[in-house]
Amino acid sequence: MIYVDADACPVKAEIEAVATRHRAQVFMVSNGGLRPSQNPLIEMIFVPDGPDVADMWIAERAGPGDVVVTNDIPLAAKCVEAGAGVLRPDGERLSSANVGAALATRDLMTDLRAADPFRQGGGKPFSKADRSRFSNALETAMRAAAREQGNGR
Repeated sequence: MIYVDADACPVKAEIEAVATRHRAQVFMVSNGGLRPSQNPLIEMIFVPDGPDVADMWIAERAGPGDVVVTNDIPLAAKCVEAGAGVLRPDGERLSSANVGAALATRDLMTDLRAADPFRQGGGKPFSKADRSRFSNALETAMRAAAREQGNGR
């Protein structure tokens, strides 16, 4: 299964294409405002408003053999700990080897922004290269999940 932190996810179309190719169930989790897909493999999950409600829904369900797509580092850390594969929308794979550093960097940047109110804004804009890198990474993650499930999982 693929779980998507869908509220601000820029790669929904790419997820749908790869999921269709692999016949994988997708849960697009959001607080609302997303247009439902006609694809029977895509299930829209609308959770109540509130801090981290969508994240909690995903974290409670994701596990070995699943792929989670999120830019939320604390959610990624929980999913990695549960054994799920995690991808960021730019194609970066988060694993037990790098999620701790990503979480530390996120916390540092939060502290820097809090200390300097003029240091706001995000990083680089999302590009076509990011989109392509994500599609390739999701394809690789889905093949790895299929191999994992084929080995008795």
